Amino acid sequence: MFINHLKIFTGNSNPQMAKEICSYLSIPLGLATVRKFSDGETFVEIGENVRGADVFVIQSTCPPVNDYLMELLIMIDALRRASARRITAVVPYYGYARQDRKCAPRVPISAKLVANLITVAGARRLLSMDLHAGQIQGFFDIPVDHLFAAPVLLSYIKEQFRDEQIVMVSPDAGGVERTRAFAKRLNAQLAIIDKRRDRPNESQVMNVIGDVKGKVAIILDDMIDTAGTMCQAAQALMDHGAKEVHGMATHPVLSGPAVERIKKAPLKSVVVTNTIPLREEAKAIGKIEVLSVSNLLGEAIRRIHADDSVSSLFV
Repeated sequence: MFINHLKIFTGNSNPQMAKEICSYLSIPLGLATVRKFSDGETFVEIGENVRGADVFVIQSTCPPVNDYLMELLIMIDALRRASARRITAVVPYYGYARQDRKCAPRVPISAKLVANLITVAGARRLLSMDLHAGQIQGFFDIPVDHLFAAPVLLSYIKEQFRDEQIVMVSPDAGGVERTRAFAKRLNAQLAIIDKRRDRPNESQVMNVIGDVKGKVAIILDDMIDTAGTMCQAAQALMDHGAKEVHGMATHPVLSGPAVERIKKAPLKSVVVTNTIPLREEAKAIGKIEVLSVSNLLGEAIRRIHADDSVSSLFV
């Protein structure tokens, strides 16, 4: 319905995902030039008519976060000035999401600032996946569709571990609700890692709450950044008698020493999605498997464009 008025553009953060979404929708990827001037400024030029079109801009704000964020903002501005009817920012990974509150004096709430920037640039809707905190939706004064990678991850677990006794593990107290939901749908047990963080990006595993002895433990998180939490959790689970340990997360940020840590950790595998493209050094270690959520995002885009319900995709 109205598919001829639907156009999809992308920046440089995740062009492969954009191509997969276009393939799902059976439409071509929009023509756009996104490059830098010699002084580092971002330049965007839309290469086709978008007047009156329903436009979706696919751009994960992954590392280098600031560069890709500026690409998103400038592309939205260019489309708005080209008279697009509606612009939806499709941000599979929402950068700055962890700065969603004041956790110390005189610090910013950067997640709110980014929300303001996207809105002021001209976006009239946001589509994102597995936000670090659900309340980030409230930072926007425009509609937000918050999808979850759970259907894709659950399907993988059911297929790969159908004959195993599994236990879903939350790496910290904040992820218990997410992990409990997975455990319930899989009819599996739940365990929790008691973790104390001394400094940003550094963590120390203290205890394992729950029975993991002789079971296949799957650590579930929304993202893997430096991988300190997941790798220390894996070691703690093995020390408590787990049969084997697997990691699972939606967003493979994999910054700093993450790849080396995963390589050395007692993790049999790490399953992530393609919300962030996997770097070559991460592919090389052979432990990381990528699942595609492109069709899920593509279906959400189709329903938003056709004014159909998106709620069934939230499960």
